[in-house]
Amino acid sequence: MSAGSGEVPAAFLEALRSLRAVRLRPEVRLAEVPGPGRIAPFSAALTGDVSAGPATEDLASGRFVVLHDPAGQEAWEGTFRLVTFVRATLEAEVGADGLLAAVAWTWFSDAIADAGITPIAAGGTVTRVLSQSFGTLAARPDEVEVEIRASWTADGPDLGPHLQAWSTLLCTSAGLPPLPDGVVSLGARH
Repeated sequence: MSAGSGEVPAAFLEALRSLRAVRLRPEVRLAEVPGPGRIAPFSAALTGDVSAGPATEDLASGRFVVLHDPAGQEAWEGTFRLVTFVRATLEAEVGADGLLAAVAWTWFSDAIADAGITPIAAGGTVTRVLSQSFGTLAARPDEVEVEIRASWTADGPDLGPHLQAWSTLLCTSAGLPPLPDGVVSLGARH
């Protein structure tokens, strides 16, 4: 958590408590990292990784940032701004699809809607990166990454549903199937 001078506002502390109360799928590992210090008087950040198991490569990774300005910021249209980033490696055939960016944005929109959130001043970008190898590296298969950047304003300090939505976006980007309502993932058995 990054804080300016003075006392930490009760609303920001409430927001942090709401984040700590969220229970995510076992495939998602979170770590707290320093929040940006110049964008807002108060901030917090988490990184997240999704893997299919402890001995496997990460399928997706990202960052979830909470910005809080008790005075509000005009562009935010509120006092809590959420800034997210998700990166995932996809199969080369999927990356060649011209609709990939639009589909990836629906992953974000659907995750937000499924969490019951009505985002304020939402916006973002989707970037597709295709890496092709040549010369002595020509045998490497093509690699495609998708990067989803999104930000929106929360209507109050209960940020738990927002973290849940971001986690869903992270899992969808990683290719994990959605969990049906009322079903809890037990994770991989070891």
